[in-house]
Amino acid sequence: MKQRTLFRPVGVRELELILDSDARRFPARLPEQPIFYPVLTCEYAEQIARDWNTRDPRSGFAGFVTEFEVNGEYIDRFETKVVGARQHQEIWVPATELPEFNSQLRSRIRTAEAFYGRGYKGPEPLPLIVRVAEPRAQLKVLSQTLEYSGFDFLCELSANWKLILANYGFWAACPVDQQGLSTEEAGRTLAAIVQGWRQKDLPLPTGQLAFQSPPTTGIPV
Repeated sequence: MKQRTLFRPVGVRELELILDSDARRFPARLPEQPIFYPVLTCEYAEQIARDWNTRDPRSGFAGFVTEFEVNGEYIDRFETKVVGARQHQEIWVPATELPEFNSQLRSRIRTAEAFYGRGYKGPEPLPLIVRVAEPRAQLKVLSQTLEYSGFDFLCELSANWKLILANYGFWAACPVDQQGLSTEEAGRTLAAIVQGWRQKDLPLPTGQLAFQSPPTTGIPV
């Protein structure tokens, strides 16, 4: 069966809803959103996520580039729209057809890249130890848990997997001194997250602090 890879930039709230479905469908549109817009290239999705979502309060000051495969025969029914420059190509799916669009997905919805704006606060804290709302404080909590008990650390990853996916790129990009950790502590904890994540059938996104230029000196992802 023919498949096509499409992309969609989303904010943190839409990402939460996607993950609530185990990354298997996009959430229903709001009444004021009559069209669902997947885009044809990763570069276009990156531009929107980095330059628009990170400045948008409704997006939670973050942009996440999602990618997914869809039934090619189904998506070919839709006309490609060019908005702006030639590379700005989108598919316009009426909001009423989103359930059918979701049924035509041929993969889970992967989060490939994450861009974080200055006002980013992350998703709502999830149960167990990671209760702190500030993303800059969360990696230290995980680091302390890892030092205390590797088993408890893996339990945290499992219980808080949505938080981990959304914030991993932030922790990797944010300078370690702003997170209250040494380079060694941060590197060890991020490596343990990657190791413990291998059981998940979803990638961890790369991360960038969109308000910092030149690129940050955080831990490479």
